Amino acid sequence: MAFYEVFSHPALIRYKTSVCTKATVFLVVVLCLTYIAPLLVAYRSQGFWMKRSTYEEQPVVRFQYQALLVAATSSVGDYVAWSTFPHLNNMLGANLRIPAISVREEDQNQDGKLDLLIFQLQLPLKPEEQVYNVQLLLTFSYQLFVSVIDGSSPFASAYDLDNIIRSYQNRNLTTILSCPMPVWTVGRAADSPFELNAEIHYPLEVIRYPLINAGKCFWETIKFAWIQYVSVLLIFLWVFERIQRFVFQNQVLTTVPIPVGKPHLS
Repeated sequence: MAFYEVFSHPALIRYKTSVCTKATVFLVVVLCLTYIAPLLVAYRSQGFWMKRSTYEEQPVVRFQYQALLVAATSSVGDYVAWSTFPHLNNMLGANLRIPAISVREEDQNQDGKLDLLIFQLQLPLKPEEQVYNVQLLLTFSYQLFVSVIDGSSPFASAYDLDNIIRSYQNRNLTTILSCPMPVWTVGRAADSPFELNAEIHYPLEVIRYPLINAGKCFWETIKFAWIQYVSVLLIFLWVFERIQRFVFQNQVLTTVPIPVGKPHLS
């Protein structure tokens, strides 16, 4: 007659011992190695406690329609200029040239935030004038905005580019025009204006901030640390569970095995 298996279940066996035995010492050592060793491994692998964190955000940038243009027309200091500040324009006198300007901002990725500025400028020049270099200052705003140019000041020093840049660099938060790729085309007709075309992209902002052991930042640090700890802990649990099974099943350390079973109901 052939036999086949109709049902199976694991048998639970408890291993007992007194307090002052080698088995107790072994259990304490295994528990310490299982839960403390992963903490040391994760900590020594660097990056366990985050000191800084980053997140990405598309900034809300708006062109303020404020501009300052200085164009050198010779190598001996001659220049023409224009700005959106009436006080400065009054001080320019004969050096003032009124350009034709076209400005357009676009939302290319359709996320509701502008991310591109197209700025076009045509500066009228005399037939004998040529432009050797251009300094162009455009102002933008984030949601918190304090202008670095005092448009109400009657003093020329308030519009000096060196002073403006120096004041701007002293701020805690600044923006930088990165990777500029200018293309300068030499030569123009005598009655043609000097043309300046610029495209400025507003990229995704990477914001870095320090983490401190207080409040929300503390829990953000813990949230990152426990993932590293648990990932190492699972390996140690798997290894030491098999070590304990081998030691107690083979009675490497003397214990009292007691099968656990349910009594039969009469």
